[in-house]
Amino acid sequence: MSMLTPSGMGGKYRVTGNAYPRMRRPRRRGRIFAALIASVVALGLFGWGALQLYHVFNGDEGDTKTNAAAPQNRPSCKPAPTPTRPARLALPQPSEVTLNVFNATTRGGLAKTTADELARRGFKVATFGNAPGDYDKRVSQSALLVAGPAGEAAAREAGTQVAGSSVRIDPTRKDRSVDLLIGNGFRALASPADAAKARVIAANPPPPKPACETVAATASTKPKR
Repeated sequence: MSMLTPSGMGGKYRVTGNAYPRMRRPRRRGRIFAALIASVVALGLFGWGALQLYHVFNGDEGDTKTNAAAPQNRPSCKPAPTPTRPARLALPQPSEVTLNVFNATTRGGLAKTTADELARRGFKVATFGNAPGDYDKRVSQSALLVAGPAGEAAAREAGTQVAGSSVRIDPTRKDRSVDLLIGNGFRALASPADAAKARVIAANPPPPKPACETVAATASTKPKR
């Protein structure tokens, strides 16, 4: 019997050997892992704080905030001289305007009914019918008025009768007649009162707006210390 075996103890639970067994506490791995994570976080916070202090003492904080807040491109209007108002456009009377009324939509009868109403308002209607192939079913707005340079004033006078219409000048056209092409946006002619208001606006074009350009933001060039 070994000297480590108590008296009267033997059999299956007999202890043999010449040294006492070492009794160790189980390792608390969870606490060790948590302590390791806490150390890493603390080191990260310390490094971040040191970096911020470096920027403060080197004067970089203000520049960083300024550059972050400033847009890369911002609209800026150039100082421009006072715009010159265009000369007042002398519009002719309806009786001095010769119109060709064309229907550029798929709705039948628009050319005739519109031509009849314009004739009652004093315009000279030379002809009416379906739009030529270049414009047939290709006019999206309420109406398009086409004229040569000599007929521009007449086209703008006729345009007062259709809200939302536009004028196109054909430089190859020599006469003063105007083609009124009824588009898909057409609903009806403007009322006489609305046409009178539109005539005042057409005869007095607004002045042009000041020109603007996009200026790129200037990057900070402050030297580093």
